[in-house]
Amino acid sequence: MTGCEQPRSTSIRVDSSVPYRLQPPSLVPSAPLVDQAPPEARSSRRRLRACHECDWLVALPPLSPGQRANCPRCGHTLATRHRQPAQRSMALAMAAMVALLLAISFPFVSFSTSGVGNRIELTHTATTLIGFDQPLVAIAVIMTIAVLPGLYLLGVMWLQLGLLQDQPLPASRHIARSLAHLNPWMMADVFIVGALVSLIKVSDLAQIELGLSFWAYCVFALLLLFTTQSIDSDWMWFSLAGEPLAPEGTRTGTTAAPQGLAGCPTCGLVNRLEASGRGHCLRCGERLHARLPHSLQRTWALLAAAALMYIPANVYPIMTTTSLGHSDPSTIIGGVVELIQMGSWPVAVVIFMASVIVPVGKLVALAWLCLVVKRSNELNAAHRTWLYRLTEFIGRWSMVDVFVVAILVALIRAGTLMSITPGPAALAFAAVVVLTMLAAMTFDPRLIWDTPLPRDRHATQGTTG
Repeated sequence: MTGCEQPRSTSIRVDSSVPYRLQPPSLVPSAPLVDQAPPEARSSRRRLRACHECDWLVALPPLSPGQRANCPRCGHTLATRHRQPAQRSMALAMAAMVALLLAISFPFVSFSTSGVGNRIELTHTATTLIGFDQPLVAIAVIMTIAVLPGLYLLGVMWLQLGLLQDQPLPASRHIARSLAHLNPWMMADVFIVGALVSLIKVSDLAQIELGLSFWAYCVFALLLLFTTQSIDSDWMWFSLAGEPLAPEGTRTGTTAAPQGLAGCPTCGLVNRLEASGRGHCLRCGERLHARLPHSLQRTWALLAAAALMYIPANVYPIMTTTSLGHSDPSTIIGGVVELIQMGSWPVAVVIFMASVIVPVGKLVALAWLCLVVKRSNELNAAHRTWLYRLTEFIGRWSMVDVFVVAILVALIRAGTLMSITPGPAALAFAAVVVLTMLAAMTFDPRLIWDTPLPRDRHATQGTTG
């Protein structure tokens, strides 16, 4: 374990074999318990964690605000400490909620051309799609840009309010569990990129005016990102429900599965599994598995479905533009070519990356990981884990093209003079995005590290009671 004089940028690489001494708490009498001292200062014993990506079992060191603990085997972040986490998250969540309410209450954007124009609100990007027989796409749009982020912010405020009162509110554990599951499906930042691409595409055809809602939503997307990053889940779960004793005989400096243990992916607690390799977390109730059941089979099935859906997503038009009575259907690749011909190279690159490179790259990367997972070794396991992290991170950005269609369909409605309607490829491409995201979630990266390693650099083991 190492320390650093600059805590704001410190990353601690956990040494699983060296015990540590607890630091005395720095109490602030006027602050609530959750902000008085970190979990390690309120606990007289080591708190164990099993890495979610390589299954390495370690003891968390004391962390100062701004520090994080990383797995010594694969580098995955096990815990991140923030200063006054409850107050920080509460303030950011409240500000983000105000911005969201403003974004859905005022005009989003308007356009005018030849004396004809249209003005839309944020919610029209979804409701207009329903009128064009695209209810599934409409649901995906409204859920990812407004409903799920709103629920997430309400959950954060509910949790932090209880912690600031030193008395968790009802259903806090269930809400805390839900936050981790909602996080990947909130796409406010992706929607902003889609909005910018949409406006650039029509800027040469019509006069565009940005409403208050547009700027409010930009602020909301930024605040939502800060809110998700401010959540100190380790501190939050300790303040909500404490931390039960680690299973007797647990050994650190080795993997958890051979000991019949598993780390909870939601709250981090190390639990003893049943003989079948399954169980439930004692602290949050999450289902636990030594390894995700049928991980490779499920990933292959989802990848196959995504690959099949990617064919109609590119063959059929994703939208049709009508100008002066002439209809011009456009595919994904056709839209990229059109942007290049218009001279909008940056926008063309964004669409090409999000709609072609990212989906295809994710399909290939996950398929390759499934093929070579049983042939991993110590030299390449870390690189393959990094590839998995990359595919998991970039998958949601493919929704840019779907958001572009939703915005243009709602905005460009001037009859035969100029209008845009969604094509069948919109639903197919949205399905590709969802299926590839699910494929990344069902792939268990711990399988990469399960094969016998040629050499063991972590031979020293510690024991906890």
